[in-house]
Amino acid sequence: MAEGDRERWDASHRAAGPANPPAPEWLAALDAELPRAGRALDVAAGTGRVARFWAARGLHTLAVDVSPEGLRLARAAAAREGLALETLALDLERDPLPAGPFAAISVFHYLQRDLFPKLAALLAPGGVLACEIATVRNLERHAKPSARFLLQEGELARLVGPLALEHSTEGWTNEGACVARVLARRALA
Repeated sequence: MAEGDRERWDASHRAAGPANPPAPEWLAALDAELPRAGRALDVAAGTGRVARFWAARGLHTLAVDVSPEGLRLARAAAAREGLALETLALDLERDPLPAGPFAAISVFHYLQRDLFPKLAALLAPGGVLACEIATVRNLERHAKPSARFLLQEGELARLVGPLALEHSTEGWTNEGACVARVLARRALA
């Protein structure tokens, strides 16, 4: 990712200021299927809403993102909530992912197709991968993001293989975005 992208995301986060959005409802609704112990990795964490979700469940959570400003906001929000959150600024197109294993990994609204095999390999046996990424149908209502950052229909379910799909949906949200969502699990043995 170019230095310009980092600067653009930092500026965007500074302009938005402190944020404390809740975790995605669909993920919280899967409570019984999600771990409550171990390590979690939130990829392209932004201001950390999903990272804080994992930390609130008792997971030792690492949030990685290209934007130091987004990670600063994530740490501040976690501190306000009394949560421990570790952060690491990484350019995921250039830097290696942190070493696993992880009981949970999340990727929300970030598409880098070559990361998916690496993420699956970082999961502990029985670990889960939770993803939500916009699809090309999103362009029917929104000019951005461009098609290169959007999934083809049905693609996310294919990208998470060889993990076992436990939850998979694709369609329009109440907020007006067309997204694909999956919860996939690594086999125990």
